[in-house]
Amino acid sequence: MNGQTLPVEGSTYLSPKFAVKSNLLYNATTTLNFGVEFGVGGKTTLDFPINYNPWTFSDNRKWKNLIVQPELRWWTCERFNGNFWGLHAHYGIYNVGNIPSLPIINNDEDIRYQGWLAGVGISYGYNVILSPRWGLEFTIGAGYVYTKYDRYKCGTCGEYIDSEAKHYFGPTKAGISLIYLIK
Repeated sequence: MNGQTLPVEGSTYLSPKFAVKSNLLYNATTTLNFGVEFGVGGKTTLDFPINYNPWTFSDNRKWKNLIVQPELRWWTCERFNGNFWGLHAHYGIYNVGNIPSLPIINNDEDIRYQGWLAGVGISYGYNVILSPRWGLEFTIGAGYVYTKYDRYKCGTCGEYIDSEAKHYFGPTKAGISLIYLIK
């Protein structure tokens, strides 16, 4: 158990039932995020993060989004401890403009993109136990995203240009999350 001893009652391991978390990588991009994870079986959990970025930066740079990415996880040991594999879905809406490079859309800095995305993916992660209540989770995932968006000239209320749809295969998830466990 990663060198940490967790509470034991008799001979039964008291696996946490619930956790709250925040992805530190998303925080670094100014994306507000909060996640909850529930135990649904001895080795399974359901993770439900919400990511929100409402900001417009200087020079009318926008990276506004609201994304949910629920994930069913199977833990190789006990839940909230060690290695896990996950199957996730994602859905989001966004309004992005005047940003130099985005992987999902072939963007032009002079264009604003407003649309939605949906998809699925798989992930691998590892949870390090820091104390009986705190953990640090590392996760990475890849999968498929379908996105449909409208393009506008990049002014504040830019002129409509056209609509496009794209298919994307590649990274869909990355995280270093601080976790608080609730027994």
